[in-house]
Amino acid sequence: MNKRSFLNKLSYTHIVVIGFLLIIVVGTILLSLPIASNSSRLNVTDTFFTATSATCVTGLVAADTAVQWSLFGQIVILILIQVGGLGFMTIIALFSFFMGKKIGLHSRQLLMESVNVDRLGGVVALIRKVLIGTGIVEGLGAVVLSLRFIPRFGIGRGIYYGIFHSVSAFCNAGFDLMGNAEPYSSFVGLAQDKVVMVTLILLILISGIGFLVWDDVTENGIHFSRYRLHSKIALTTTVVLTAAGTVIFLISENGNTLAGMTPGNKLVVSLFSAVTPRTAGFNCVDTAAMTPASTMMTILFMIIGGSPGSTAGGIKTTTIAVMVIVAMASFKKMSGYNAFGRRLEDNILKRAVTVITVYAMLAVSAVIVIGITDNAIPLKDILFEVASACSTVGMTTGITRSLTAVARWVIIICMFCGRVGSVTFFMAITNRKQVTGITLPKEDINIG
Repeated sequence: MNKRSFLNKLSYTHIVVIGFLLIIVVGTILLSLPIASNSSRLNVTDTFFTATSATCVTGLVAADTAVQWSLFGQIVILILIQVGGLGFMTIIALFSFFMGKKIGLHSRQLLMESVNVDRLGGVVALIRKVLIGTGIVEGLGAVVLSLRFIPRFGIGRGIYYGIFHSVSAFCNAGFDLMGNAEPYSSFVGLAQDKVVMVTLILLILISGIGFLVWDDVTENGIHFSRYRLHSKIALTTTVVLTAAGTVIFLISENGNTLAGMTPGNKLVVSLFSAVTPRTAGFNCVDTAAMTPASTMMTILFMIIGGSPGSTAGGIKTTTIAVMVIVAMASFKKMSGYNAFGRRLEDNILKRAVTVITVYAMLAVSAVIVIGITDNAIPLKDILFEVASACSTVGMTTGITRSLTAVARWVIIICMFCGRVGSVTFFMAITNRKQVTGITLPKEDINIG
């Protein structure tokens, strides 16, 4: 069997899992080099943890990025973030475009599944649009951030910081270089800078709505009625969650982490804190100091995440929207599931339940194992950490670097499944129909 026939027989799931593993291993090797660290090198577990976090665009770190890693190490992390954010199949397509190579049918099918679209026609054009759009958005974000960072850090470092954080925000990675001022501080020191906050918010939201929505917006402009049902649901859910999260955070944190800020700053920080859990991972207030209401909201938003076919993780906005639509249909005793004048596919509930069930099983298992190995850590902090890892968010209450080796490997598995599973495991489970020789008789059970 030659190499090409072997690759053609591999499923998309196998290719993506193997591909991401190879990228993580290469990243681990590069980060293990003496040139990658500013001081003493991390052990293998922590280096692998960092490479996984960057490739899976999570942002959880075993050591502060700015303090631990040299310029070489930071650039390796940045490359891992970009490849992990766009998906390595998209990066392969980018090289094919540059080299003038024709993308074959098998590659087009892989690209179709990598960006979560259901049509083969136009997938190459969509990938090209994604790559161009990514370059434009990240470039504009880098320019704006650089203009704010140059007065603070100097020309060279200011430009570099602008590029790094634009890519990290767009890819929903959560890695930052603000630890030079105070390790693990993220953007707490820049919470008063509205330009930086709003720029990061826009980068996170634009990438988090998904590439299919991009396609709709570029094709139909502001004519919302012409959008696909997917885009309508994704955009509506994003707006509702963002608005509700902002109000909840503003009310619950007004006398706590927002105390002493001007009304304008409180609004911007609240908006940032509603956007970043889905699933960018930055923070501009002390996460460990948040009220129980804000902590619960943050965990919930981390679980939901962004939209399908985006750089974000989580169970996705459309999944939670489907569950709400189904619940409303049940309350009204409707025969079908309808939204925006369209009827959803009959198997949509099965797909949504599958996603939520798989996520819940992974998260609960991780919480139990970490609870056994690190029983001194409060349950709230473990839940927060696991939700952050499973949804590839990167926010933490500060327990990441104190976890035992076993717990860190559990978090590594969660990060990997969160990034790979959202693209491949869902497709592998739900797109295969079981063929049986007989149809079993029905029997009802009580629910609720």
